[in-house]
Amino acid sequence: FRAGSASCAKVFYGKDVMKVAQYRHEWKHEISLSDRLILRARLKAVCRTDGHAMDGRYRIRSLYFDNLSDKALREKIDGVAPREKFRMRYYNGTPSPIRLEKKSRFSGLGTKETAELSPAEAQAIVDGKLDWMPDIGRPPVPELYHKMRAQGLRPRTIVDYTREPFVYAPGNVRVTLDYDIRTGLGSTDFLNPDCVTIPAGEPVTLLEVKWDAFLPSVIRDAVQLTGRQTGAFSKYAAARIYG
Repeated sequence: FRAGSASCAKVFYGKDVMKVAQYRHEWKHEISLSDRLILRARLKAVCRTDGHAMDGRYRIRSLYFDNLSDKALREKIDGVAPREKFRMRYYNGTPSPIRLEKKSRFSGLGTKETAELSPAEAQAIVDGKLDWMPDIGRPPVPELYHKMRAQGLRPRTIVDYTREPFVYAPGNVRVTLDYDIRTGLGSTDFLNPDCVTIPAGEPVTLLEVKWDAFLPSVIRDAVQLTGRQTGAFSKYAAARIYG
């Protein structure tokens, strides 16, 4: 593995508002249960657990957006760059706060814009009640509105999974182990904690490593696994395995 340098991009909202987006490096590896146990022990020795985790982990529910042509799914599978995706998510079964996220990806670098939504706002988006969105000064809410109108983006499927997060301050490193990935099939009943989900294919653990300008050698060494290569595993693509 080789660390590189982070990049920035200017993103404009309206005439006078400008935001600098910080692009972060990202590695993804599909690993086994035994790999997960090894990495958990290593990471606990050199990192601290994310303060939001309970007993070292938390549960995430996401609702991904796509259009009738499966634009986001196809771009991911085909490795299109640049590409983007929108999702809403909340943690540990408590929809407060709910986050709307736009993730952008280009040449191994990723960035994320986030806005908080109330449960009523999230449900309105799910129900297609969108007229309030253009005037909300919380990017990327207005952008999602225009792409729902112009590109036909709609809530597509729920993805649930468990995450074990580790952080390391130098390099602003975040390492996560994601597993028990489940799909809501075509369900968009995002705020219903009793929404039925099923395993998204064969059990797998996804290792993700993200950092800014440099990746410290202690982390690079900790995540090394024999025979594992950087990949392009997508939880959304896995959740769409059944349609």
